[in-house]
Amino acid sequence: MEANLTAGVPVPLDLEALYTAYADMIYRLALVRTRNRADAEDVLQDVFFRCLRRQPAFRDQEHQKAWLITAAIRSSNSLLSRADRRHGVGAEALEGLFTEDDTDHAVYDAVMELPEKYRTAVHLFYYEGYSVEEIGRMTDTNPSTVKSHLHRAREALRRALKEDEPDV
Repeated sequence: MEANLTAGVPVPLDLEALYTAYADMIYRLALVRTRNRADAEDVLQDVFFRCLRRQPAFRDQEHQKAWLITAAIRSSNSLLSRADRRHGVGAEALEGLFTEDDTDHAVYDAVMELPEKYRTAVHLFYYEGYSVEEIGRMTDTNPSTVKSHLHRAREALRRALKEDEPDV
């Protein structure tokens, strides 16, 4: 079992502080991936259960965040692979999770229509601010594949948003 370290001295994991700081982010990521509120809640619960069970040693705040995001991705991957998985919901069910400042409705709606692997890359890159290399490490994906996902997502968004433009 890993121990939480501060200056080489094990300290207890403050799960409540982690939850307060990161629960919303993990829930949004899980919802972007699963497109289902109940599944996103399951992923959120699973991530913090894993954290409680494993007691990871975090080097710093960025390491905490990356560990939690990776755990959320793995948990949602596991959930998405189940044959008995509930059907996802449309982008309308995701309204209100991001503030007006976070997203333009047309762009956000178009992002939510992308395949899951593209949604994840877009969310981590544009909404969470991670680099291609960091996303690759978190998703166990080659950085060139992440770049490809982002490129294909941008192309799909460009096409989708162009279709939405009114003819003038």
